[in-house]
Amino acid sequence: MIALEIKNIKEFMNHLLNSEAFDSFYMEEASITTFNTFLIDGHIVDAFYEGTDAFGNTLAKPSAFSTWKKLRPVCFSLIKGNRSPVAFKFVLHAGERYMERLKNNPEAAFHLEQLKALTVNIRFESGSLRCVTGTSYHTFVMDKTIDNIWDGDFVSSLTALGVGFELL
Repeated sequence: MIALEIKNIKEFMNHLLNSEAFDSFYMEEASITTFNTFLIDGHIVDAFYEGTDAFGNTLAKPSAFSTWKKLRPVCFSLIKGNRSPVAFKFVLHAGERYMERLKNNPEAAFHLEQLKALTVNIRFESGSLRCVTGTSYHTFVMDKTIDNIWDGDFVSSLTALGVGFELL
């Protein structure tokens, strides 16, 4: 787990809300405080996918969470305007593409069956934007290899996007 303070908030937010940079992530939850506080639960509702569609096709639940790509326009519409939000928090999970890439990493392969999620918490409050990475396992794991790979890859991604940050 690492904590980063984003130095250029506008640049980061442009990547988060106006580009595809984070679209492969899943969103577990969001909280956006402007004139009201809006809460979004990113968990897919199973009942919505029961039965068939208008063409008779059986509906299939896509995954446990909605993608950031699908919820990004909703979040953008709540944040955009002439004033900055009072606060917001997004909890994102690494997407399938990243998890597949991790399976091909011989250093990480040993503990992948115990891995539950790779997360990043993005929090804006009091004019400060912070990102905190996290790793969740089904059982206790002493080895921090996957944690270190995730932390390094997230930092590399921000660097590739040109986002300035400081390790806390």
